[in-house]
Amino acid sequence: MENIPIRHINTTQKEPSFSKSFGIKRIQDLLSGKDMIQELHRHDFFYVLVLRKGAGHHEIDFKPYPVSDNSIFFMRPGQVHQHILKAGSTGYLMAFKTVFFYPNDSAPKHLLRKASATNFYILNSDIFKKLFSILDYIFKEYTNKNEGYIDIIKANLIILCTELVRQDNKTHANRNNLYAQERLEQFLELLEIHIYKHKQVSEYANMLNLSTYQLNTILKSTLGKTCSELINEYIILEAKRHLIATTSQVSQIAYHLGYEDVSYFIRFFKKHTEYTPEAFRHNFR
Repeated sequence: MENIPIRHINTTQKEPSFSKSFGIKRIQDLLSGKDMIQELHRHDFFYVLVLRKGAGHHEIDFKPYPVSDNSIFFMRPGQVHQHILKAGSTGYLMAFKTVFFYPNDSAPKHLLRKASATNFYILNSDIFKKLFSILDYIFKEYTNKNEGYIDIIKANLIILCTELVRQDNKTHANRNNLYAQERLEQFLELLEIHIYKHKQVSEYANMLNLSTYQLNTILKSTLGKTCSELINEYIILEAKRHLIATTSQVSQIAYHLGYEDVSYFIRFFKKHTEYTPEAFRHNFR
């Protein structure tokens, strides 16, 4: 997705200026009594928007979400979004690089993947106050920069992500066993890495040392979808990102996604969206 506009953590013009790997700002300071309007773009960092009071509109990977009180948006690097944040909104905007959260340890990596798997959290007032106090503490440490402040921020980020995962698990109380969840997370990680070259169910099953039947059973029990459906959805999402956020030709997008036969790619896209790539680009814009 090299042509999609990218906001870097320390270079963006329309968002707060952060250090190279972490930053946090108060929403009310950013707005200064005016609406914040951001057109379609993506980030190379994790983006956490925490709203004590909020109004507006937010669209992440072409899915619309309401901007409301007691809500948290948690975005992964590479996701495409645009939003309008109305004046009067309050809270925090926090950004951090992957390397800040877990430079070496794999345990925080899995925690971060779980927390960011959900892009939108709407919380009751008591739970939100608990989480917001963590943001208050992070902001204070980041502002004062006393000895050890980076370690304290990292520790509180882990607490925040753990609490979000807890809340998500409560929301989905019927989630399946730990083994199935772990295999699902492994599959999604492999899909993100290998989708341009590997599009067959058997390839991902082999990577996970599972049979295609076992993999499909796990995905059906956790997400209610087959492996083929998830592969196709991911390809279509990537195609949409390119079509809307770049001026690349359809043939270039097809090649980038691993399709040498452009005609086949066009038929594949239309089958899953009811639009040709060019029609989708025209209608969305």
